[in-house]
Amino acid sequence: MKQESGQKKSAVARKRSVRRVSKSSLKMLRDDAWLEPYAAAIEGRHSQALRKLDELTQGGKQTLSDFADGHLYFGLHQTSEGWVFREWAPNATRIFLIGDFSQWAEKPEYELQRIGASGNWQLALPREALRHGDLYKMKVYWNGGCGERIPAWCRRVVQDDQTKIFSAQVWAPAKPYRFRIKRFRPQRNPLLIYECHIGMAQDAEKVGTYDEFREKILPRIVADGYNCLQIMAIQEHPYYGSFGYHVSSFFAPSSRFGTPESLKRLIDEAHAQGIAVIMDLVQSHAVKNEIEGLGNLAGDPCQYFYGGDRREHPAWDSLCFDYGKNEVIHFLLSNCKYWLTEFNFDGFRYDGVTSMLYYSHGLGEDFNGYGDYFNGHQDDNAITYLTLSNLLVHEVKRQAITIAEEVSGMPGLAEPFTSGGYGFDYRLAMNIPDFWIKTIKELRDEDWKPSSILWELTNHRASERVISYCESHDQALVGDKTIIFRLVDADMYWHFQKGDENGTAERGLALHKMIRLVTVASSTGGYLNFMGNEFGHPEWIDFPREGNGWSHKYARRQWNLVDNPNLLYHYLGDFDRAMLEVVKSLPDYRRLPVREVWHNDGDQILAFSRGDYLFVFNFNPTQSFVDYGFMMPEGTYSVVLDTDAAAFGGHGLADDSVRHFTNYDPLLHRDGKGWLQLYVPARSAVVLKKE
Repeated sequence: MKQESGQKKSAVARKRSVRRVSKSSLKMLRDDAWLEPYAAAIEGRHSQALRKLDELTQGGKQTLSDFADGHLYFGLHQTSEGWVFREWAPNATRIFLIGDFSQWAEKPEYELQRIGASGNWQLALPREALRHGDLYKMKVYWNGGCGERIPAWCRRVVQDDQTKIFSAQVWAPAKPYRFRIKRFRPQRNPLLIYECHIGMAQDAEKVGTYDEFREKILPRIVADGYNCLQIMAIQEHPYYGSFGYHVSSFFAPSSRFGTPESLKRLIDEAHAQGIAVIMDLVQSHAVKNEIEGLGNLAGDPCQYFYGGDRREHPAWDSLCFDYGKNEVIHFLLSNCKYWLTEFNFDGFRYDGVTSMLYYSHGLGEDFNGYGDYFNGHQDDNAITYLTLSNLLVHEVKRQAITIAEEVSGMPGLAEPFTSGGYGFDYRLAMNIPDFWIKTIKELRDEDWKPSSILWELTNHRASERVISYCESHDQALVGDKTIIFRLVDADMYWHFQKGDENGTAERGLALHKMIRLVTVASSTGGYLNFMGNEFGHPEWIDFPREGNGWSHKYARRQWNLVDNPNLLYHYLGDFDRAMLEVVKSLPDYRRLPVREVWHNDGDQILAFSRGDYLFVFNFNPTQSFVDYGFMMPEGTYSVVLDTDAAAFGGHGLADDSVRHFTNYDPLLHRDGKGWLQLYVPARSAVVLKKE
């Protein structure tokens, strides 16, 4: 390994920083007495991260950011003298660079030289040896074999349209893209994430591009009121239908969608529109492919991955990184810094964190108590890596966003490192989509319990910030159903035109709005929506494959539906936009507690407040209530959002222009509260603000 120099802190400053971290590492324990029996494990994990931090920074002689500069050293780079190419391949015996420039033959002038005993190889070439756009690979020899390989650190990979073969590509444009906005501060109050896939974001039956997304889809996201874009499938992957989760080239933005410059231009334009851009970062596993990926780069199948039974992921048909190797940590941390600095991403949603945390990958595990997180089933190497990764990301970009896709509820995951946690800013509340699907599938409308709904939506550690969401992209894939599809099913095709609504369509429209409102209104960190779900996209996602004749019919988003004023979809889209405006108007959303005002499972009524806002839900499918009372701070309340408003496809049963006054009750009067009495129609929700 080698790291280039960067902004350095003095050894004294680093040691002071470590001491501060150590001193405050027990805050997580002080905040939660139930963790006390596991104090030794929590302190041990924290100490292991500190030891590894000290080792990687050479006792404070460099920063973690300096250590993560591997992308500036390895791979192919243009220099003032020409070109230099480096690769880490300790098991190799000989390596050649082959490509268009060598007629794909092994030539002595393109043979790499081993650098000492480090396992690193290097080749220096004159400027005329390579040209922008040249295709290339490594020809790697090892004891007992050889093979063509795509370099691990390459930044550009393309696939031949005819042969379908992947190759690395020399990428050195004469005019590299220069960012107009170099510093960007994401909005977090709240964080409203629009999750998207570049390739399937178009209405057309084809693979969309970065440029088309910037021109056609980004304006929709801005108009809808989201302030963060989460992009899937950025890292290069051989199989399009993997949704980007079987990565082969970790430093290469997928060429299916265009050039690196096009991706940079998209991010820059999003920043200009006030939209943060985070990336779906896949470091929990890697594709098994050997020619395209890292599966057998130089005759050692365990160069990057665990050995034995731990090498392969039993459920994902992929390979598991060895987070205990410094070289692997170097590769993955450099990968994080590369995307932050080279493309100006604002952070990451870390995929598959549960899989990383446990030897079992979380499969078959029950997480019923704190003991299940400290029973020896956890991969401390992975925990250390995730902790270091969060430290690095926030060192490189203080305002960066990190989100853990994690289902087990590991304590400390979204706690600061200084408190003894792993340092994620947010945890994805993965229980919520499962809850909604289970509720819709298994319960009659009459059996929906508001108490259970609020408990499930707020069931997380008080110190954690969570990103809530109603449905995941997985539920939009073939074999599953989105919320709107479960609510309305085939009637979406026959009764989603204005004037032709039936009871099923009306029910689906009403519950879709209520589910989204109660989910975003009760979150402590933010809200995520997968593209198209905001307007009830009617069809599943099915990528081109042999079984469907390699069709793109279902690997797209039908924006024409929400744009059609004669269809009901636009009501859902309009409501989503109004809903986001309401939650954005809450001052200090992240710190406003969710205070339950009332629930009655018999009536199916739920009410909670956040600051001066009152959220009232009537999940009862048939019964409306007149003068339903809630004890609220005395004053005047005005309606700011009503799911039943005619503007959102509702019946408009209530007069939302009426101001509501609290009534004094001498028997119950206390703390300056009075009765706020409302008309609450069946299957509707209303938001009021105290004037």
